[in-house]
Amino acid sequence: MSTQRWHGHATARVAALAGCTALALSLTAAGAEARPGHHHSTDLARQTLPAKDGWASQGTGTTGGAAADAAHVYTVTTWAEFKAALAAGGDAPRIIKVKGTIDAVSEGCDAFAAPGYDFDAYLKTYAPETWGLDTDLSAEPDDSPEGLRRASAARQDQSIKANVPADTTIIGIGKNAGLKGASLQIKGVDNVIVRNLTFESPVDCFPQWDPTDGDRGNWNSEYDSAVVYGSTHVWLDHNTFTDGEHPDSAAPTYFGMLYQQHDGQLDVVKGADYVTASWNVFTEHDKTILIGNSDSESTAVGDRGHLKVTFHHNLFENLVERAPRVRFGQVDVYNNHFVASDDYAYSFGVGKESALVAEHNAFTLPAGVSAAKVLKKWSEAPVTAAHNQVNGRTVDLIAVHNAEIPGETLQRGSGWTPTLRTTVLPAKAVPAVVDHGAGAGRLR
Repeated sequence: MSTQRWHGHATARVAALAGCTALALSLTAAGAEARPGHHHSTDLARQTLPAKDGWASQGTGTTGGAAADAAHVYTVTTWAEFKAALAAGGDAPRIIKVKGTIDAVSEGCDAFAAPGYDFDAYLKTYAPETWGLDTDLSAEPDDSPEGLRRASAARQDQSIKANVPADTTIIGIGKNAGLKGASLQIKGVDNVIVRNLTFESPVDCFPQWDPTDGDRGNWNSEYDSAVVYGSTHVWLDHNTFTDGEHPDSAAPTYFGMLYQQHDGQLDVVKGADYVTASWNVFTEHDKTILIGNSDSESTAVGDRGHLKVTFHHNLFENLVERAPRVRFGQVDVYNNHFVASDDYAYSFGVGKESALVAEHNAFTLPAGVSAAKVLKKWSEAPVTAAHNQVNGRTVDLIAVHNAEIPGETLQRGSGWTPTLRTTVLPAKAVPAVVDHGAGAGRLR
């Protein structure tokens, strides 16, 4: 059964079970029929992004490796096979089918440690009572504990990052396919599709202590599950991004600060453009999605006029912040479900020169968490936020934010109107539809 037909059938069934209105059901069915098909193929690996399905459909659209010949279709079950398939075949379109869960760190963190690296020695050397909080570690020599940490981190970096070439589709086979501890680098290429994979966030084996970060110092980590860096026409669909076996809640504390071993789940940076993220689950994470990674003017030169991203029908569950945090980009966020927990900070970060449109989304917030927290102002930039519901009631997110947080008053009107959308559901229908359709293992 094709993806669009499955959405229609599953949505109608779920809506009925959830007691959604006849209006929601009719609109959902209409939306499924309106989608122009994951372009005419019953082979999931050769499906392409439908027309008008978010920013990734702009211009040439996104077809990934749909044109791959038989010699460039790979089925992989190990990290070595996965990286080999990415590197093989020159510039030809390729399809990489991931079978089962592939662990990029199967031998454990010790396998990356440089000779002589000792974490206990690191803690002893850089303890605030010994080192202080005024000097960072950048000048430490190669044979110091920090130097050995740097060497160890470089080994992990080389091993767990996987560079994705242009004209590639990466797709999980069945319900249990995924990448664990890996960092997918979609860097400087065009036309990539990633679908039906569970990404368990990479664990930075060697976080760096920065005594000068804040007034108490901080641990900083590397590695996002997926990075779209200077690339165009990227479609991320029906994936699950999770911290899995290594949630922040289980992390230890050193020097009085959380030993942070995670970075982000998805970053879209360095002038990347035309990205659609649809029907994904983002769950159990702190700093989740970054659109544009710096306010600096040197970065702005490459980011202005780019970073066009669409998020639709995603489930954002038990996240702390950045869903997403936006700089510069025209970002369209519609028909998503946000489910917060008690440690919720915010969903939408309004950053430098951002142009965020957030419409027809549903928010489920716990008792005592105000809808004013949904938006967070980092810089002066207007935002459009309309037709959103919080706990089943329509809420003007900008009005409630400005009323409760007057020190961060937001201006209305992002200055653009999204046109690249499939049929838009009313916000009241979103939780039932998204909760039962989003994520890896639900692609048919």
